Amino acid sequence: MKNQLQLLFTAACMLLFLGVAEAQLQAPAASPNAKVIYNVGLSEVHIDYNRPSMKDRTVFGDLVPFGEGWRTGANSSTKVTFSDDVTIMGNELAAGTYSLFSVPGQDSWEIMFHSNLQHNTPGPRDASEDALVIKISPKHMDFTMETFTITVNNLRNSSAEILMMWENTAIAIPFELDTDSKVMANIERVLAGPTGRDYFVAASYYYEEGKDLNQALKWMNKSIELDGDRFWVLRTKALIQKDLRQYDAAIKTLEKSSKLAEEWGNAGYPRMNAETIAEIKAMR
Repeated sequence: MKNQLQLLFTAACMLLFLGVAEAQLQAPAASPNAKVIYNVGLSEVHIDYNRPSMKDRTVFGDLVPFGEGWRTGANSSTKVTFSDDVTIMGNELAAGTYSLFSVPGQDSWEIMFHSNLQHNTPGPRDASEDALVIKISPKHMDFTMETFTITVNNLRNSSAEILMMWENTAIAIPFELDTDSKVMANIERVLAGPTGRDYFVAASYYYEEGKDLNQALKWMNKSIELDGDRFWVLRTKALIQKDLRQYDAAIKTLEKSSKLAEEWGNAGYPRMNAETIAEIKAMR
């Protein structure tokens, strides 16, 4: 019995030691993972990729050879997810997740949005599983990007670009979204029983997108009628009046906005309003 207890104690100590040793065997990844989410309009773009670094190496044409397949990152293929259908360089791509493969070149890159998420190697792939293949001209950057970086840039309500940067090379993949249809559907649904804020959001969207400004002004007035005068709402109303060439009314609205802002201790809006008033006076 004593020997059995000793054996059990020894085994327990060994297991404890192995557990501690295993916990200590962690080290930084050579190409750490990054997961990022970007909002574009009313849609989301998710990017899951690994980020290799230059580490005093020549990247394109050497570490990443020209004319050969690349997983557009390290360890595993980069994954890009679109929450809604997108249009890329005139080509429709359905909402979903895709592996992002590429073939770098000196003057042109081939970019593949691949539907088989289990294919992670840069080697031969089934081209029939490519959801979209496009060609992009690389751009030279005046600075060096040490670590491979993917971001979403040039954000607009209905468009943006996936921007990949490494070494002195940048690849920009433009895409478009049908944000307008989603917003218009939201406006129609909400305005069946709207609040003052709903009218303000609808009017602001119409103003930003250059839609029917007369309708935008009606909604803005309705917002003020329901919720009262607010200096940020009045400024947007004045901008609509300015674009409708209602210059005198716009100036009065801006002056009212500034007065309310000052009462709230806000110095930014009076400054912006003064600049806009000067612009209006120069236009008359």
